Amino acid sequence: MKKEIKFSLVFRDMWQSAGKYVPRVDQLVKVAPAIIEMGCFARVETNGGGFEQVNLLFGENPNKAVREWTKPFHEAGIQTHMLDRALNGLRMSPVPADVRKLFYKVKKAQGTDITRTFCGLNDTRNIIPSIGYAHDAGMISQCSLCITHSPIHTVEYYTEMALKLIKAGADEICIKDMAGIGRPVSLGKIVANIKAAHPDIPIQYHSHAGPGFNMASILEVCEAGCDYIDVGMEPLSWGTGHADLLSVQAMLKDAGFQVPEVNMEAYMKVRALIQEFMDDFLGLYISPRNRLMNSLLIGPGLPGGMMGSLMADLESNLESINKYKAKRNLPFMKQDELLIKLFNEVAYVWPRVGYPPLVTPFSQYVKNLSMMNVMAMEKGKERWGMIADDIWDMLLGKAGKLPGELAPELVEKAEREGRKFFNGNPQDNYPDALDKYRKLMKENKWEVGEDDEELFEYAMHPAQYEAYKSGKAKEDFLADVKKRREEKANATAPAINVFETEKEYKVELAAPGMTKEDFNVHIDEENNLVISMEKKTENKEEKKEGRYLRREFSYSKFQQTMILPDDVDKEKISAQVENGVLNIDLPKFSEQEKEKAKRFIDVK
Repeated sequence: MKKEIKFSLVFRDMWQSAGKYVPRVDQLVKVAPAIIEMGCFARVETNGGGFEQVNLLFGENPNKAVREWTKPFHEAGIQTHMLDRALNGLRMSPVPADVRKLFYKVKKAQGTDITRTFCGLNDTRNIIPSIGYAHDAGMISQCSLCITHSPIHTVEYYTEMALKLIKAGADEICIKDMAGIGRPVSLGKIVANIKAAHPDIPIQYHSHAGPGFNMASILEVCEAGCDYIDVGMEPLSWGTGHADLLSVQAMLKDAGFQVPEVNMEAYMKVRALIQEFMDDFLGLYISPRNRLMNSLLIGPGLPGGMMGSLMADLESNLESINKYKAKRNLPFMKQDELLIKLFNEVAYVWPRVGYPPLVTPFSQYVKNLSMMNVMAMEKGKERWGMIADDIWDMLLGKAGKLPGELAPELVEKAEREGRKFFNGNPQDNYPDALDKYRKLMKENKWEVGEDDEELFEYAMHPAQYEAYKSGKAKEDFLADVKKRREEKANATAPAINVFETEKEYKVELAAPGMTKEDFNVHIDEENNLVISMEKKTENKEEKKEGRYLRREFSYSKFQQTMILPDDVDKEKISAQVENGVLNIDLPKFSEQEKEKAKRFIDVK
């Protein structure tokens, strides 16, 4: 029998790899007993990453959430771990050193046992201070190697990094394969090298399923000596998420490893609760595409954790591109076309910005820069026209040393704009700030909280904390949920056909059971065609003998806005409902009318 392999449920990352949010504290407390009852988890990822920020966006207190969520696991003897972004703490931008120190003390007091620290640039200068902060707080320090695939990121590169972190005091090493693009054999070699030098150092493997490598990778790292495997579970496994617990257990059991048994009755309880939370509101933020495996991810190497926001960004950017194209009578772009263009641009941009590992926040920086380049080029402009300040900080070295070299055109652009490169310790750019926030809390008459946890939260997420305290965060969140529910109701909208003839455009909308009174067709203030439909029906059943009466009300609502080409004569648009189809005729200007519309001005 081979060695024992233990499992960690990455419950926080499961949700944020699929969508934007995580369950509310009342939902987390509800599911915790069933997770414990499954009897197969040595660890659970409870917080860190975007967890605290998400709770603020709910308009809820993240400190209360962490305390209540971690408590049942402690009582059951299950370790909890959090994700820490080193210099960036729990946010997308650098954090002062005194805030980072307080971060660990607060999270330990709230019930977090292990801190998983990573630097998006793999700059050990940003990670090593966290080892000391964790130990001072009484936490286990698990340091991460952010895995990517490039000419720079070799087995030797990662082995050297791991040995350096262990020498600095790291208690454990995490192989953080955030995009699932680590090649199985190479990952096995990295683990074997670490174990050869430090056989007693625990190693935990974290991967995403996206491009399809990770089951093979899990087997390879276990054969090489890995101790813990991060897993997800249905219905939030695979796709941009993680390998499913049951599949991993079966594979490792067949390979001869000692693995824990799973209480299947409890498994089904957790599975049902996950679905219940999705049906409540969380599913509104989960793209169906994120549930799928996609080999296209091998090329750009984008991580699972950002794919939820990526698909949402694509929709808004696609709309902007197509508005531009509509005004110029150019063919519209489809979402899949834009996705492929974006992936290709990431592959172009990534080596030119120095091969930063594509993990938070640098994956977002590379994606955002790539998207801006695509947007610019689709509108006839050049690359690199729009580079945000936080991306410049990465390029200039303020966030840490880039693994590779910056492209000459970007160096020239920086010098042309008077930007200075930084070669010192990144933390030096961000002075202590707790005193400032303590003063602000006193002025606002806000309590610093148990173990200074409210002070920490304010210092870590200033804008979000203020929105939470004012009530605006909850108001905005509830409004957004309402909007998305309405949009979901519209998702069952009737199919629309649009076709063009020499003289007109025709729109056909399937409308069985609808009458002309159910529709409203108009031109809005931006000269777009707006089609809206609203229908209420009542079905009544009565039982004449007795007191039985049943009424069923149904309600349908739909709205679609369409960008009109410039050659449509808006004064002659007509619409009619016939045989269950709404027909809209959009006549084109005649050649005579086009000529008449032209104005020639004599130059005097």
